[in-house]
Amino acid sequence: MVKKILARSFIIIMLFLMYLPILFLMVLSFTESKAFGVWTGFSFNLYVELFQNEAILQAVGNTVIIGLGAALIATIIGTISAVGIYSMKKVPKTLVNGVNQITILNADIVTASALLLLTATLSIPQGYGTLLLAHIVICTPYVVLSVMPKLSSLDPNLYEAALDLGATPTKALFKVMIPQLIPGMITGFVLALTLSMDDFIISNYTNGGVETISTFVYKDAARAGLTPSLRALSTIIFLVVLTVLLTINIYTNKKFRKSDREEVE
Repeated sequence: MVKKILARSFIIIMLFLMYLPILFLMVLSFTESKAFGVWTGFSFNLYVELFQNEAILQAVGNTVIIGLGAALIATIIGTISAVGIYSMKKVPKTLVNGVNQITILNADIVTASALLLLTATLSIPQGYGTLLLAHIVICTPYVVLSVMPKLSSLDPNLYEAALDLGATPTKALFKVMIPQLIPGMITGFVLALTLSMDDFIISNYTNGGVETISTFVYKDAARAGLTPSLRALSTIIFLVVLTVLLTINIYTNKKFRKSDREEVE
């Protein structure tokens, strides 16, 4: 009993310390003071200024467009790649899995420098295209790792059974395999979207002047301190992410409970 109380107390304290700075930032987003840490009364002025700041809104729009595009393409490529890797024999499968994880284990600065040198060597103009490709490169391996466990849990004879029943390889893939992989694909998509929107180093090396939230915050802090409206933006982002996570967890728990009830019946 004592151990359980201590364990729960430790978790509560750690979570409090982790989220205290964010809570502090959220509280200060509801005051009109330009100086950080000074409360001058409740106000929505920073939120009004946020939606009037074209530079910030442009950065947010670029971040969302690049994030959704990279996550969608990475999910498609990663899912197909995972199916191909899963079908390989042991030695090539181990080798390709190792290569897939290089980007994950590699330092971001190394990957960013490599992508910068590649675009410079091939004389590719930097912009939306190079930024999108760079984000696809860093997101795809995570999608592969998200889909692979779901593939391992499937009946290995499922695909061959579909072929025996007259399905073509393509039809068996999209009608039989892919529907079974949707939970892993959703996980990979959300993870890829999060990684893309959170990235700074690779975006800073490959954006060609296209501002994202991370690069805007970095340059804004270097100029003359952070724009007060960014407190409001940070609060909105945190609440959106929290809502999405709660929705996914509630949906997943309901689905598991429904499956458990059906198995009992």
